[in-house]
Amino acid sequence: MGLLDWLRRRPQPIPEALWQQTMDSLPFFRHLDEDERQALKSLSEAFLAEKEFSTAGGLELTDEICVAIAAQGCLPILKLGLAAYREWVGIIVYPDEFVVRREVADDDGVVHEYDDVLSGEAWEGGPLLVSWRDVQMAGGDYNVVIHEFAHKLDMLNGDVDGMPALHSGITASEWEGIFHPAYDDFCRRVDDGEETIIDPYASEAPAEFFAVLSECFFGIPEVVDAEYPAVYDLLRRYFRQDPLARLSA
Repeated sequence: MGLLDWLRRRPQPIPEALWQQTMDSLPFFRHLDEDERQALKSLSEAFLAEKEFSTAGGLELTDEICVAIAAQGCLPILKLGLAAYREWVGIIVYPDEFVVRREVADDDGVVHEYDDVLSGEAWEGGPLLVSWRDVQMAGGDYNVVIHEFAHKLDMLNGDVDGMPALHSGITASEWEGIFHPAYDDFCRRVDDGEETIIDPYASEAPAEFFAVLSECFFGIPEVVDAEYPAVYDLLRRYFRQDPLARLSA
């Protein structure tokens, strides 16, 4: 029985060879200690049993695809638990970038349609969509899985506004007092034409700033800490993880 037969069933063990291959695929997995790897494995197994994977564009769904997405997606909630991803089930995987048809009304009420080319998207109350090619491109400051899963964390408490559902120890006023000045500063830097290590797309909206900074928090924590140390500390407390300490170790 393969992983694809396990979906929506009781958690079953991920084969050790496949798990080791997944752990070897990205630096931030290699920096986990053995206890963290085992906890991530158990969490990924529970995730695979709870979520429903499907594909589009002719892509064949494989164990490798499911485990790669599960492991990357579960890393941010390693200390938060699977309940942080409640209220949604579906994950749709495309072979490459995909097109979503958009409609927008202008000030005169005229509706305009256009095609939006995406590598990932999280729908409120619905599935999460990712490009398998982009999942495989993960590394450093780019991780489409963590980005879209961060949006799901943001959606958990309602508005997609860059502030996820907070747990004890972090207040909304504290989050806003640290997060929004950093976002405003980053927008200023981008508007001034500065070439930033952090993806300029983070300046699009507070929600994108949170998603992109979440990618960077796990992928290039030293950059987040150097440029926005207060944000790094905020994310460290929110995710209850310290990637920078893992690098030092």
